[in-house]
Amino acid sequence: MASSPKQGDPSSSICISQQWSEAAETIAYGYVASHPPIALICGPKNSGKSTFSRHLINVLLKRYRKVGYLDTDVGQPEFTAAGLLSFTVVDTLTSDLAVPCLKTPERCLFFGDISSKRDPTTYVKYICTIYDYYQKEYMLNMGKSSGKTELPLVVNTPGWVKGVGYDILVDMLKYIAPTHVVKINISSERKNLPAGPFWLGEDDYGREVNLLEIPACQDSFNRSLPAQKDSHLLRDIRIMAYFRQCFPSNFNITTIKELANAIASHPPYQVSISTIHIRHLHCQVPRSEIFYSLNATIVGLAVTSEQSEDVPWCVGLGIVRGIDKFKDLLYVITPVTPSTLQKVDLLLQGFIEIPICLLQVQGCMSPYMSTNVLATS
Repeated sequence: MASSPKQGDPSSSICISQQWSEAAETIAYGYVASHPPIALICGPKNSGKSTFSRHLINVLLKRYRKVGYLDTDVGQPEFTAAGLLSFTVVDTLTSDLAVPCLKTPERCLFFGDISSKRDPTTYVKYICTIYDYYQKEYMLNMGKSSGKTELPLVVNTPGWVKGVGYDILVDMLKYIAPTHVVKINISSERKNLPAGPFWLGEDDYGREVNLLEIPACQDSFNRSLPAQKDSHLLRDIRIMAYFRQCFPSNFNITTIKELANAIASHPPYQVSISTIHIRHLHCQVPRSEIFYSLNATIVGLAVTSEQSEDVPWCVGLGIVRGIDKFKDLLYVITPVTPSTLQKVDLLLQGFIEIPICLLQVQGCMSPYMSTNVLATS
């Protein structure tokens, strides 16, 4: 049975089943403990994990002023462009459960790929690092607190739940030890996760588990998100939306062609090569080819001074617009503010590609530029 959407309700564009409503209410109001709930959402692809997470955030915001969101889906993230693992503090209701929106995360790490397959070890390490940040900043620990209000946490996970993907999910569950696990099942039984608390071993015998198994809202979900299966297109749209932030909201950009031309002609920031380290993720690049591989790519902008150099916090993404080795300069287009960009000392290159439609600009200037630039200081 599905609850009827109400006019003006944040959930009005999508039909929420009774099982989904009851699960969200149980997490938000049925959990009595000294700390807010930590809910991890899991299930196979296209089961509605992101949609349920948005609904759960809305329900939690009726009880708590703010909700933490740990996004571990590097292929289809909720608030960022692809390739990032992030922690975001949400304080406003999602107006439309069918439409994701960009938000600036409080902390994020650039994984540089749309799947954890190439480097599952680093992927899990990054998730643990972000979760440790949440615990340190937003959970009371042995009577000590950072002074910030404790936040409930929603953890969204990718839909890769077989083979290595299953092992990764088990590692995440054991490390985070959520108060609630929401397992969404689809009609194809063989694609679902095992029944019961599948991540617990013999050493966890007697451990209390709040496991909520709910069916996917397949019919209403698919009607509301007809483009869900075109993941490549959704990633491109999200990247374009991210770099649209380089321009004021009232700037007249209404088509992809206009955005492509605006980015191609946008004055880049100049960054001294000698002050920047470059790290290629998931592959090795010969020293002689570093700059050739870097030009006209999307990079993660990282700061090593605020975190260990091995796991540097990422402050945003940039497009390397051009390189001038003679002037010792990189030219970068990014919505990151100059004051934050000044702190960046590491560029991370992975496999996140610039959408082809942004490169197909008629009569644009050469990607190697040495004039019309903005200084970071």
